[in-house]
Amino acid sequence: MRAILLTAASCMLVSVAVGAQAKALNKNDRYVCNWGAQIAADAQQAKLSGVTLYAARKRLQVRKFPKPWMRMTAFGITEQTYNSRSRLKPTAIRQTYYEQCTQHAVARR
Repeated sequence: MRAILLTAASCMLVSVAVGAQAKALNKNDRYVCNWGAQIAADAQQAKLSGVTLYAARKRLQVRKFPKPWMRMTAFGITEQTYNSRSRLKPTAIRQTYYEQCTQHAVARR
């Protein structure tokens, strides 16, 4: 009897864990990840083109952002991209950033 109860409980826990991982991201999470991925790709493109970090930051300073937190976040993403020794193409950076951001958002739930 205990074995059946233990088996049923473990199956229920596994199904709950799989269901939690399978939740789709909401619209806001997808928007934020897509936005951050684009900022990272733009920064990588600028870096590979020989634009200095100072000039890239100046471009972000004059850019209009729809939300107040986006400006400082864009600065952080740009600085991290410039500090990286990566020479990947901007499309690869965008894809990697988006995948890792969505994984983080799912894990956060």
